[in-house]
Amino acid sequence: MSTAIQRDKSSFLYQQVVEMVMEMRSSGTLRAGDRLPSLRSFSQGLKVSIPTVRQAYVELERQGMVEARPKSGYFLKAQNIDVQGPKKATPPRRPRVVNKQSLIEEVFTAIHAPGSVALGLANPTAAHSSDKALARVMRRVLANAGNKAIAYGPMEGFPPLRRQLALSHIDQGLQIDPSEVLITNGAQEAIAIALKCVAKAGDIIAVESPTYFGVLELIESLGMMALEIPLCPDHGVGLADLEAALKKHPVKACVFSSSISNPLGSYMNDERREALVHLLESKDIPLIEDDVYGELHFQKTRSVLAQRFSTKGLVLTCSSFSKTAAPGYRIGWLLAGRFHDQAKRVKRALSCSSSLLNQWTLSEFMASGEYERNIRVLRQVLERYKQRAIALVTEYFPTETRMSNPQGGGVLWVELPSKNHGNDLFHRALDHNISIAPGTLFSPSDKFKHCIRVSYGVQWSDKIEESYRILGELVKEGSS
Repeated sequence: MSTAIQRDKSSFLYQQVVEMVMEMRSSGTLRAGDRLPSLRSFSQGLKVSIPTVRQAYVELERQGMVEARPKSGYFLKAQNIDVQGPKKATPPRRPRVVNKQSLIEEVFTAIHAPGSVALGLANPTAAHSSDKALARVMRRVLANAGNKAIAYGPMEGFPPLRRQLALSHIDQGLQIDPSEVLITNGAQEAIAIALKCVAKAGDIIAVESPTYFGVLELIESLGMMALEIPLCPDHGVGLADLEAALKKHPVKACVFSSSISNPLGSYMNDERREALVHLLESKDIPLIEDDVYGELHFQKTRSVLAQRFSTKGLVLTCSSFSKTAAPGYRIGWLLAGRFHDQAKRVKRALSCSSSLLNQWTLSEFMASGEYERNIRVLRQVLERYKQRAIALVTEYFPTETRMSNPQGGGVLWVELPSKNHGNDLFHRALDHNISIAPGTLFSPSDKFKHCIRVSYGVQWSDKIEESYRILGELVKEGSS
């Protein structure tokens, strides 16, 4: 490819820039999700004006090849892809006893096997790690606080961190007193505490279908039952399906990821979220909102927490830093509404307190503004990698394959041709040192046998792309 703009050609200069970008895409120099050179750098390199490059990018955007993102630049989109979304699950006939721990253990063993490409792990921070910044902050905390930082902390949590979290909710229209924030060991403990506050063994808990398998494991360990509510790939939990289920079954509580769901990556807008809260509170049914992916949205603005619409204090919000900054720190939080005092007692019985050093570090990280800056970059990287993952599945998997178009988070939900079974593909992929999450893991009734969840929230490399290619070949073998 010639890198020089030929001024004696009959075509306009901007058209030559368009052709150059198209050639770069064809050769693989630019891949789906990549950011195009800035207007200034491209104009300097090609020795053309900035308006010429801008005109070329606008034309590429008109053709659907690139997309402009405010304050970020222009990005190459996955080409010629007509993504068919996964089929919506059918409503359940009855609640189910959960029995998923054995399969979960098998998947976790595969994820942590030496040399494994962990596409089965939802760890979006791997795409843009904050480890160096956190290490600097932690060294500063240890230098200033000494042995105080490694002592037991207050049961409710480190006061400065609780204050920072309370401040962070102001943008969502929530005025929270720091005393209302309960620090937990990750969001998983927050959800466990919330479930213990609102239900007991034998009670029915409504969950999304598909839903995060960690929620199912908690329900199983607490002796509760799960009732699946079909999830729309684009708009979140189906309100009509939920209302119908509530009329038929004595649901004690709901656990929904109503901002960005896992594994579909669906997004429920504020209007639907408000309707959800009003529906549940009209029946005095608590909502446990799992908001761990809320900050990793691909929308222009973050969704409002469901708790913003609560009038009875029946919404309990669970979140953590695990998906946005520090998965190994195991620091989460719970806003328990009217169940706050009860939640404190359960927390004390479960774990007494959370790591003070980690809380102190995250508090300083938030106060410095680095946390918010890190999230902004992480969102941009994840959206680029999503485009790349969709392009790879489209290129290597059979044409009948359907997949989600996540509106946030770091995972892709893939519905395979009918001859393929996700559990079988899981075991065959392990022979190639690739771990994935089979679809049955996300349903108490073993739905989604032909589905898998794969991650694009990874440190991207040629090895990742090769793993997607191998998975595609295995799926094609299973389809023959």
